[in-house]
Amino acid sequence: MPLIQLIVILIVIGLILYLVETLLPIDPAIKQVIRVVIVIAVILWLLSLVGLIPQRISWLMPPRRYLT
Repeated sequence: MPLIQLIVILIVIGLILYLVETLLPIDPAIKQVIRVVIVIAVILWLLSLVGLIPQRISWLMPPRRYLT
């Protein structure tokens, strides 16, 4: 993935997180949970992009079983 595309995606994610934080009238505890989930998801995505963790984590996505 080109660096410019990566930066644009991170800016869009940050903008969405900012809009959720400022515009939605949600309980602060729920906003904190949303913030933590988004940050963890972005960190895992970035780590998989640079190859530090596998693309598919086995305990999150079990292998597909095809009918034969």
